[in-house]
Amino acid sequence: MITRDEGLRLIDEHISNPNLKKHMIAVSAVMKGLAEKLGEDTALWEIVGLLHDLDYEEVGEDMSRHGLVSAEMVKDLLPEEALHAIRAHNEMTGVEAESPMDYALIAADAISGLAIATALMMPHRTLAEVRVKSLRKKFKDKSFARNVDRDKIRYCTKLGLTLEDFFALSLEALQSVREELGL
Repeated sequence: MITRDEGLRLIDEHISNPNLKKHMIAVSAVMKGLAEKLGEDTALWEIVGLLHDLDYEEVGEDMSRHGLVSAEMVKDLLPEEALHAIRAHNEMTGVEAESPMDYALIAADAISGLAIATALMMPHRTLAEVRVKSLRKKFKDKSFARNVDRDKIRYCTKLGLTLEDFFALSLEALQSVREELGL
């Protein structure tokens, strides 16, 4: 299986937007945290989070291909369950989420956006300032980070986690990569 360092090199080859690279690192951190909590393969879950948007710049406006192309790009590097999660994270592909890994990727993708947007609203613009209480408040405020789908964050409940537990796990995971994120 591909390593994190190899995954980061792939990202550098295919992604030019630094914010998209940071998003992919953020999702990978949350996926790793979820895998640890759920007793799953942390390296596999982390790499799925890292590579899930590998095709984002390539597919451009045709979002119905987003996730399908990423899975094709890494088909020789990851097992089928990982490819399925990458395909299923974008509902426009028509691939249904079925497994814990699928649900985790969808939830991690969404919570990373909310948590980073929340950090950017803090006085020093850092993840260290964000608390579960802050995330809860921003989660309830539909006008904040409007593009973040709260229903997708709620997929954490399909993994047996409460929103509070998921917020705490996500913050801890994101804080572990704060230097890479510049937050």
